[in-house]
Amino acid sequence: MAASYPNVAGPQAAGKSLATIALVALLALPAGPHTRAAQRTGPIAVDAASTEVDYRNNAIVLRDVTISQGDIRVEATEARAAGGLNFENSRWTFSGNVRIRAEGGKLTSDQAIVSFANNAISRATVTGKPAHFEQARGTTADIARGRAETIIYETAAGTVSLLDSAWLSDGRNEIRGQRLVYNIREQRVQARARPNAAPGEQGRVRIIIQPGAAPQGTPTTEPVQPSPPAESSSPKP
Repeated sequence: MAASYPNVAGPQAAGKSLATIALVALLALPAGPHTRAAQRTGPIAVDAASTEVDYRNNAIVLRDVTISQGDIRVEATEARAAGGLNFENSRWTFSGNVRIRAEGGKLTSDQAIVSFANNAISRATVTGKPAHFEQARGTTADIARGRAETIIYETAAGTVSLLDSAWLSDGRNEIRGQRLVYNIREQRVQARARPNAAPGEQGRVRIIIQPGAAPQGTPTTEPVQPSPPAESSSPKP
C-alpha cells in the first residue's frame, strides 16, 4: 500500500500536512527500545598510517586514519584539516571508504565533513551516491536502514537527517521522501520539508507497507480445530 500527500501552498496547511505524514511515518516504523546517547566527552584519539604537515598553509593530512572520541569512531582512507591537529573549533574532510560508528549505528559514504566544537564531535555530514545509514533496533533482530545523497548526523540531538532521494526501512516497511529525519535514540522518523523550501515545493512522501507480517509483539495463534462429531448412542441395526 502506498500513501502520499499533495503539495500545499499555505504555511498552515503545509504544517498540518507534514504533521499528518509524520504520524503515518511513526506508524510505519514501530519504535523499539531506546538507544543511549553517544559519549562525546573525553580525549580524542588519532591513529593514522602516515601524517603530512603543511606548515606554510597550516594544514594536516592523515592517511588510513581513525579518529575516535568516546563511542564515536570515524574511519577513512584520508583526512584533511586546516589549522593543524586542532579540535577546538575545526572542520575535517574525510574521503575514501568513510565509516562513522555511533549510538549502535553506522554511516558509510564516499566523503564526510566532521565538525568539532569545544573539543567534541558535534556534526558529521556524509555524502555519496548514495550515502548509507543503518542501526540495530534495540534488542530486536530488526535493523533500520537508510540511504540518501546527503546524511547529516547531529551528535547532541541524536538525529540523522536524510536529504535528497531519501529512503528508510525498518526491514519490512519503507518510507521515501526528499527529507527524512530519524531519531536514533527514540527510533522515530519524521518526514519534513527541505529547509528554505518554497511553498508547494516540499515534495512528496511515499510509504510502502508490506502485508502479511504480524506487528511486533503480536502473538501468533493457531486456528481452532473443529471438534469431532459425537458418537451416536443408538444401537446399530
